Amino acid sequence: MATRITIDPVTRIEGHLRIDCEINQGKVTKAWSSGQMWRGIELILKDRDPREAWIYTQRICGVCTTVHAIASVRSVENALNLEVPLNAQYIRNMMIAAHAIQDHIVHFYHLSALDWVDVVSALKADPKKTAALAQSLSDWPLNSVQLFAETRDKLQNFTGSGQLGIFANGYWGHPAMILSPEMNLLATTHYLQALEIQRKANMIVSILGGKTPHIQNLAVGGVANPINTDSPSTLTMERLYYLKTLIDDLGRFVNEVYFQDVCAIGAAYKGWTAYGAGVTNYLSVPDFPMDVKSSVFDHPGGYIPGGNLKMFRPINNFQDDFIKKGVQESIKHSWYAGDWDRHPWEEETEPQYTDFQDNGKYSWVKAPTLHGQPAQVGPLANVLCMYAAGDAATRKYADKALATISSLAKEPVPMSALQSTIGRHAARAVRAAVLYETLQKQWQALMDNIARGDLRTCNQPVFPRGEIRGVGIHEAPRGMLSHWIVIKDGKIKNYQAVVPSTWNSGPRNGQDSPGPYEASLVGTPIADPEKPLEVLRTVHSFDPCLACAIHLVDKEHKEVVRIKAA
Repeated sequence: MATRITIDPVTRIEGHLRIDCEINQGKVTKAWSSGQMWRGIELILKDRDPREAWIYTQRICGVCTTVHAIASVRSVENALNLEVPLNAQYIRNMMIAAHAIQDHIVHFYHLSALDWVDVVSALKADPKKTAALAQSLSDWPLNSVQLFAETRDKLQNFTGSGQLGIFANGYWGHPAMILSPEMNLLATTHYLQALEIQRKANMIVSILGGKTPHIQNLAVGGVANPINTDSPSTLTMERLYYLKTLIDDLGRFVNEVYFQDVCAIGAAYKGWTAYGAGVTNYLSVPDFPMDVKSSVFDHPGGYIPGGNLKMFRPINNFQDDFIKKGVQESIKHSWYAGDWDRHPWEEETEPQYTDFQDNGKYSWVKAPTLHGQPAQVGPLANVLCMYAAGDAATRKYADKALATISSLAKEPVPMSALQSTIGRHAARAVRAAVLYETLQKQWQALMDNIARGDLRTCNQPVFPRGEIRGVGIHEAPRGMLSHWIVIKDGKIKNYQAVVPSTWNSGPRNGQDSPGPYEASLVGTPIADPEKPLEVLRTVHSFDPCLACAIHLVDKEHKEVVRIKAA
């Protein structure tokens, strides 16, 4: 007899997500992913000036702010076929890379590590053994006996006061937790150190963007950063060299701590390479444009059907019809009026709530498809596609990760093992290491271009009469992000954001195929239905951001807040 469990809300994510599972003989046999908020940004943007769209869209989420701003300005630039000065591309690219590294670090340590790390077990750890373990993995200078002892004492103070503070409400002692006390203490200590290092990544974004979250420096056609090597109120050499210091600090943590921790935990949980693959059509888009026409990219994109890297199909640029004509969204199982599969430019956003229906409508998230097929997006898709495309940095770090995990696990771990729950974490660490090299490269490209005397940062947009259409695509931390805009007579006629968590958390599509979350959960073993840690592990491995996929509605039609827009 099947047991039904409901996790609502799923925590340690952004937004409101409900997961339902049927469990038969100790395994998940069916799953439903339901977004519990409604996004109204599309309606807010109607009839507005396209140059303002990025200001609104980055407020879709308090975490994924920079990415929506970037995708939004790119959508308008794409519609206008507008060139972007090199300095603006490099500045944008640096913000993108720093933001993504910060996001990946926060995701592993502060959102998902506690699915694998038993904090209470760390109280039993020997700081000397922990330091020896840590020093066998890397030369990180903060892997000292004293610091591990201090962390253990902090944890003891938490428990001694009758509470665990930030570590409360974990499934401590769960039978699926298998790390040694020393590995648990090591990871917990790095959890605390990661709080400081992610702040440095945010400093890079805020120095370039004016603030973070919600950067202030973007403009359709470039950025608003004036470059003047002498004026203290602009982007000066002093600030640029300070950025380099922050970049180097970030890179050391990524390579000596984050990458090594993920490999060590991945080796311990190598059994989890058998779970969580789900949808194995992988979609990633090119990013980090290196020319004014956005036609040459530092990172390649592409599509892999059925998990077969030999079938890789490159996506070459923002104008590629494979993307521009291939994306559709279905609302067959979503709380919107009607039952259709449409291209984003042709969509309507008409909410219609019907309650949770197992075989009907059960989510505010739409179901995207690429040429009629569901696709998984995110760091795993990005790493697999860049590896298949022959990207040197991706191959270097992916091979290094697999070699390290194999050595620690004392058995070969193949490339195919990445297509799993634990593999998504490994791919994210690989991507962070690649992004550090990218961040260095973009900083140097900016410095070299300034040295050539080019100080331009923005081109003015001119809007024609009549209707034009554009798409802004970006390989965001959680995967392929696209903003679709229809502009008529200089005003927004239609706007749709198809975000990574829409691709991954979407319900069944028009052909009733499950979305990536739903498919990935099938076959997952559940030790205790009352403590479904295993479900959370797989869902968290995608790094859900339901605030991006949806926004808020009150089905009782009560006014929640009133906003007056000028």
